[in-house]
Amino acid sequence: MNDHKDQRVEMGANQLRVVSAGLFFLFIFLSGFWLGRSGKPYSVIILTIHKMISLAAAVFLVITIYRINQVAKLSAIELLAVVVTGLLFIGTAVSGGLVSTDKPMPVAVLRIHQILPVLTVLSTAATLYLV
Repeated sequence: MNDHKDQRVEMGANQLRVVSAGLFFLFIFLSGFWLGRSGKPYSVIILTIHKMISLAAAVFLVITIYRINQVAKLSAIELLAVVVTGLLFIGTAVSGGLVSTDKPMPVAVLRIHQILPVLTVLSTAATLYLV
């Protein structure tokens, strides 16, 4: 009987993690669209909000993965998914930093910053599913 309760608690925790990650990404995308529509030079307030939400999401996901790994060690596939997701997060942050500078950037940098966040969301979803 107690095993069923533990499974329900764990299922609830997993659902909360997925919903929380989803909300973070929703707010990241919304603030990013808001930022893009505000035009250059970007508003410091909007840019800061966008960056802080992104940082909070990254910290949340790192803590989540760390805690999961403490309970049960990640398999090679899970670890690979975490690394790929981490690299996509870093690429998204770097491309976003380049886009937000006052220097004109090649259009390719903007396109990369439009694509990488989507790949990051998909990779994060796959990683959370795996772990």
